[in-house]
Amino acid sequence: MRILTFLARSFAWQPYSQTLPEAPPAHSGSATNAVVAFLHVEARDEADRARAFRHVLKHLKWLANKKQFRNIVLHSFTHLGGKNADPEFAYQFLQELAQRLEKTGYQVDVTPFGYFCAWQLDVYGESLAKVYKEV
Repeated sequence: MRILTFLARSFAWQPYSQTLPEAPPAHSGSATNAVVAFLHVEARDEADRARAFRHVLKHLKWLANKKQFRNIVLHSFTHLGGKNADPEFAYQFLQELAQRLEKTGYQVDVTPFGYFCAWQLDVYGESLAKVYKEV
């Protein structure tokens, strides 16, 4: 799992082009004062799913709590290197991650899976506003 996170004043996305034929319907959206997480679910995460899930969950909550943010956006981003996980595995992983975060009081948006999106991203300036982590 590779994670690139931003503490964003605002983040907006709009589907641009479909990349997976079986992708679910797409929607535009936006969030303010949010942790925006670009997540690359890798093939190795399939072998140790519980560990990857636990680490990414903990990291997102830790970062959100640094600014008392309650909004989190999950964006599948397979451009961070490494071998991609199976798309169905990655999709289910992100959906479960969103559900778990919502159960603990976060408002979670998931950008359209299986699409390239256009985005607008306004990030805070401090060091923690831009964090890369490999799990």
